[in-house]
Amino acid sequence: MSRIVDATPSTRCSPLTLARAGLRLSRFLLLLLPGLASSPAEAHKPSDSYLTLSVSGQSFRGRWDIALRDLDFAIGLDANGDGEITWGELRARQTDLAAYALTRLAVLADRRPCKLQATSHRVDTHTDGTYEVLYFDVDCAAPPRVLGVDYRLFFDLDPQHKGLLKLEAGGATRSAIFSVSTAEQQFELAQVNRAGQLLEYVREGVAHIWSGFDHILFLLSLLLPAVLIRQSGAWRPVAGLRTAFLEVLKVVTAFTLAHSITLSLATLGVITPPSRWVESAIAASVLFAALSNIFALVDRSRWAVAFAFGLIHGFGFASVLADLGLPRAVLLLGLVGFNLGVEAGQMCIVACFLPIAFALRTTWLYRRVTLLGGSLAIAAIAAMWLAERAFDIRF
Repeated sequence: MSRIVDATPSTRCSPLTLARAGLRLSRFLLLLLPGLASSPAEAHKPSDSYLTLSVSGQSFRGRWDIALRDLDFAIGLDANGDGEITWGELRARQTDLAAYALTRLAVLADRRPCKLQATSHRVDTHTDGTYEVLYFDVDCAAPPRVLGVDYRLFFDLDPQHKGLLKLEAGGATRSAIFSVSTAEQQFELAQVNRAGQLLEYVREGVAHIWSGFDHILFLLSLLLPAVLIRQSGAWRPVAGLRTAFLEVLKVVTAFTLAHSITLSLATLGVITPPSRWVESAIAASVLFAALSNIFALVDRSRWAVAFAFGLIHGFGFASVLADLGLPRAVLLLGLVGFNLGVEAGQMCIVACFLPIAFALRTTWLYRRVTLLGGSLAIAAIAAMWLAERAFDIRF
């Protein structure tokens, strides 16, 4: 194991090296900000659909929950353009809607395609809005031993879209997540591969934290001052790497512990606060964390802020697993894997951030441009998110 050695403010680094490091860190923040500014109020909640297949013999049923906002973007459901999708407008497009969705889904029994036929429609409410529920029959030539699923919904419009599958067969329930890189998957119906399921949820947890811009900005806002200390009304560089590392460790540990608690409670259905409240509180947490860097609202107790607001972020993390509606046995597996993935993604961010920030901590570039300028930009974006989420204002 490598040993951490303290470094002091007098550690020698060439101006060229510091400039290059500063440019890398600034470029990283600049690449994040344009995408964040254009994100919708549900920036935290990615585009998902929920597919259920209940396999029993050669003919079985499917259910597909697809967000109306995604369908409206893809095929246009709001006929009069008033911003509201009525039941009449939805019913008028049900044939087109079913054709659009089912041409982007293929089910295969032992590599032979099955026939899909829409049977009925209804609407349902998930944590992030209203969904079209499409019921369909699956007719295969023979009872499948290996079921193949080829999922292509919205990938041409939104590469970040995910399809969450609940597969019921032989008295067991398993899950899978479809993305652009895992659009085709096969399932041995005679066995349930728990290790494969766990790995799939770990991957989804990593993807979720990396695409959850509000979570990233909250974490970065708390980490930016970790290599500095407030003395006599000004930011000063910390003496050594050990001090900065311990500060980062306290912040990350507090955030992890807090969001793990509420992620578990929400996923298991113990506490389920309204999505709009959660998303608004998450935006407010980002705003507070950024403003605290500008006005020195919090100094060495950032871990307490990380814990307090981490409880709110945990409810946001839980939205994907809660909406999937898995049985308890599979839900627990998904909860463990998803949480492990979130932590892995979070540690990757910390591992990239800390060495560069520590190298730059003695420069005006870090204190003025990265800390203050970055915090101002984050505060502006968070304020926009808060207005969108809390007051339904669109920018």
